[in-house]
Amino acid sequence: MAAIPAAHTQRGRPISPALPRQVWRSAAIGAGNLAAWASRRTGRGSGASIRGQVITKLYPDAFTELVAGRRIAAISGTNGKTTTTHLLTAALRAWVDDPTDVVTNADGANLREGIASALSQQVHAPIAILETDEQIVPAMVRAGHPEVLVMLNFSRDQLDRHHEIKSLGKKWRDALAEAGGKGPVVVANIHDPLVTWAAEAAQHTIWVDMGIGWTQDAALCPNCGTVLRYGGDNGWSCPGCMMAQHPADFSVSGDQVTGPHGEQWLLDLAVPGRFNRGNATCALAAAIVMGVDPAVAVQAMSTVRAPAGRFSTGHFGETTARLLLAKNPAGWAESLLVMQSDPVVLAIDSAIADGTDVSWLWDVEYEQLAGRHVVCTGPRAQDLAVRLSYAGVEHSIVPSLTEAMHAHYDHPVDVLATYTAFLHLCRMGGVTW
Repeated sequence: MAAIPAAHTQRGRPISPALPRQVWRSAAIGAGNLAAWASRRTGRGSGASIRGQVITKLYPDAFTELVAGRRIAAISGTNGKTTTTHLLTAALRAWVDDPTDVVTNADGANLREGIASALSQQVHAPIAILETDEQIVPAMVRAGHPEVLVMLNFSRDQLDRHHEIKSLGKKWRDALAEAGGKGPVVVANIHDPLVTWAAEAAQHTIWVDMGIGWTQDAALCPNCGTVLRYGGDNGWSCPGCMMAQHPADFSVSGDQVTGPHGEQWLLDLAVPGRFNRGNATCALAAAIVMGVDPAVAVQAMSTVRAPAGRFSTGHFGETTARLLLAKNPAGWAESLLVMQSDPVVLAIDSAIADGTDVSWLWDVEYEQLAGRHVVCTGPRAQDLAVRLSYAGVEHSIVPSLTEAMHAHYDHPVDVLATYTAFLHLCRMGGVTW
């Protein structure tokens, strides 16, 4: 085949740029939809991911063009972005006249390809609530000009991919500083120093006390490198540059959220855990920024039950299991608090999507499971068993997920899993979303 002239490869389009852009974008979306259909037909998945890959391969400007011109709320951070996205989406859909005016990447595909995939299915929806991977927040700020950006936390996650979280925080800070007055309203977690440092570059920030604080990834001040001080009524502070925890505009205590003027709302969430009450508080603040009546937002958020399979119930023969997902030490620390069964099942994998480095197991306080039996399963069950031995937690090893889930249990069990194992368990247990 003859070489394609350089003019015909401009901007990566497969054929002549003289043809109308919308035609070729539509053609790319059509090809992506066909790939998604084939993925579903062959049982390989929902097709959302492959759709996005095909669209962006054939039309590289798809992400930039599809995010443009919408009212966008972007949600990012290491923990809680999927659930927060679902909560905020429920609030917006309850507020608008036509729920189809709100598009979201509900399946959690949050890179450029996943976002393009979701938006391609509702090209004309004026509002987009988008879970956004930490790596592409700067691109979202620059291309999508979001109305609001929810910044949850930074924690070590997939150490082989996000090995230096401060570099991510700096990219967020730089993008917000560059955006200036045209940048988003930022809803930021006051407990995370790196989030605080990044958010301080925004023109307008709403500070949220999420009721939780993970400090193991925040020993040093991101501004000057001095060891941070923790404790006291004012939270954390830096003795070197006087950077410190901000007073909260929104805060949560138990199920009660307090607003900036003393307003109070009672959460009635179907998703458990104090971390989800913190997520809901951020979602409520973002909803208010976007004009939603807070009473409507709170009621709508109560309808969210199993965002992208999290906290869903799976059935494995005679075994009934509640499935929880956690991907890093901060997530595991909070998720262990809501596990109620005895025994509990912990499923560990280290595929690419999980991060191949599982040394984070040693940062989780498994000692809190003392007195209960733990079933260790998944490809890295042995690694988990070693950690539990040092924690003094009684455990057994069942490497096969299938065998572990089809064992005899006297009552429903709680299962906490890393990402790849979680997806496998959802398929095994008949959980869809």
